[in-house]
Formats: sequence, structure tokens, C-alpha cells
Amino acid sequence: MEAAAIPFAIAALCCAAFLVSFLRDRRRLRNGFYLFFALLFLGVTFIALLASVSPEAAGFVAVGVILLIIPTVLALTVFLLCNGITMLRREGRRLANVLSLLTGIGICALIVFNATVTQLAWEPLDIVRGILNGLVVYFSFLFVCFLLYSIVYGRIRTEKGVDFVVVLGSGLLDGHRVPPLLAGRLNRARRVLDAEARRGAEPLVVTSGGQGPDEDLPESHAMAEHLVENGVPRERILLEDRSRTTFENLTFSAEIMRQRKADYRCTVVTNNFHVLRAALIARRAKVNGQVIGSPTAWYFWPSATIREFVAIVVEHKYKNLVVCGLIVLSQVSRAFS
Repeated sequence: MEAAAIPFAIAALCCAAFLVSFLRDRRRLRNGFYLFFALLFLGVTFIALLASVSPEAAGFVAVGVILLIIPTVLALTVFLLCNGITMLRREGRRLANVLSLLTGIGICALIVFNATVTQLAWEPLDIVRGILNGLVVYFSFLFVCFLLYSIVYGRIRTEKGVDFVVVLGSGLLDGHRVPPLLAGRLNRARRVLDAEARRGAEPLVVTSGGQGPDEDLPESHAMAEHLVENGVPRERILLEDRSRTTFENLTFSAEIMRQRKADYRCTVVTNNFHVLRAALIARRAKVNGQVIGSPTAWYFWPSATIREFVAIVVEHKYKNLVVCGLIVLSQVSRAFS
């Protein structure tokens, strides 16, 4: 029992930190780190409690968890490779569409590289292996925290009684048509409007998106037409047609909403893979509202999620560069010690 006290105390501390941070503002990336460590140390606490009753059973569970890592990595690699091929066939040859394939190839290359270095037993390559493995462990940890909190945030119900529903644009087909991805967002927004109508409320819709170089009209205008065709009164739609990025989507939409109502509350609609990053951006843009997601085709989700993760890593590039530099220095100094 005493062995379980320390991990349980750490788990309780992480849970408390998560709850306080979450209640203050759920649109924070650090919530994912608190949640990850809370779950990790709860798992350690369980094994420690089990060891106090049956050391053999605790050892069996611990070894089983470790042994599951290898088949899990192999299954993930196969899935990413197959998903990448599916993306190429259905979505075309664009960098954003091959991220899952590249990740799968990268895992295969790392496995082969580690096996080769073990066989060669050459110290310079061993240093390189230590650096690569350290970087992979670090970014894998970040990705698990990101994915965990993305799922949690996306499952949380948003507050009711909003004044506005903001729909983020995502590009047009043939320069003027709403693509399925964007149609999913608009349909989710319409469901929010229907739910509010049943409560007797009539929030306005803000369609947000400017005109790209290959588009015949601003995205917001095409989005508004789609909503009108599906039964939303035109007078309930506001257009934000200046934005080029998600940050501008939210910043310019916030200006429109504040002009109508200073103490507004809103719901922002995007796709499920984009929910957490959009929420982080909404916080930076000082938007008073939470973000919800519309469903995405299963094969599209892995590459899109990896893209969102890469974007967040880049947004925090200086912090990540410092950590990466420390990993490199630790491996080099170990080699010369």
C-alpha cells in the first residue's frame, strides 16, 4: 500500500491541475498534459496496489503492457501505410494527403535503422540512433497528449443559449461549389440552429471565409447560399469574407459579433480533426465560445490529424527546438563521458 501512495499522490495532483485548468479555460493545450500524467500515474498506482496483493499478477500485467508495445507499433504502421495508399487513391497526390503514408514509412525506416546500428556496433551511428530515438519518443509523447485531449475536448457538450454560430470555411470546389468537407460543417451548424430553435432561441450564423486566388467568389458567400438552399433564412446569415487563415476567420468573425452584441456567446463549427487547434486559436483571438466538430470520412482523419499536430508543433517551434537541442546535447555528452 505504501508503494502506491506516491504515484497516487502524483495522480491526484495532476487530476486537480487538470480540473482547475479545464474549468478556467478548456481551450488550453496544457490540459492534455495534465490529463495524460493523471492517467499514467493512476495506471502505476493500480499496478502498485496489485503488487501488494499479488506480486506475480502485477508483474504479469506490467510485462503484458510492455509486450503490447511491439504489436501495437506494427499494427499502427500497417494501418498508416494502408491509409496513406487510400488517401492517394481518393484525394490525390498532395503533401497533406500523404502524411499518414510518410509516417508509416518513417516508422519502418526507424525500425530498420535501429536493427542495422545494433549489428554494426559503430559508436557514431549509435549516437545518431540515440538522438533519433529521443526525438521520436518526445514527439510521440506530444502526439499522444494532443490526440488524447482532442478526443476529450471534441466529446464535451458545448453550452446552450448561444447568440451566434460561426462556421469556418475550408475552400471551394471548382471555385464556387461547397465541397463535402465544408458541407458537413454547414450541416452541423444547421443542427445547432435547430436545437436552439427548439429552446425558443434564434442565433445568427456567421459564415467565415474570404476569396482564394482560385475561387470565383468568397467562401462565405457560397456557404451562405448552401444554408439558404437548406432552409436557413437569409436574414439570419452574416458574412465574414475577408479572412485567409483560421486566425483571421475567428478574429474578423469576433469583430462582427461584438458589433451586434458586446457580451455575445457563440459556438464555432469546424471538422472533428480541427476542433482542438481551432479552439486554441479561438482563445488567442479572444473569441467567447467553444468549438464543435462535424464528422469526417474515416480515411481522411489520420492524415488530417497528423497535419493538425504538425501545425501545433510549428506554432510552438521555439519551445520544441529547445527540447530537441537538449536531447541532442544529452546524447552527444553521453558519448564523450
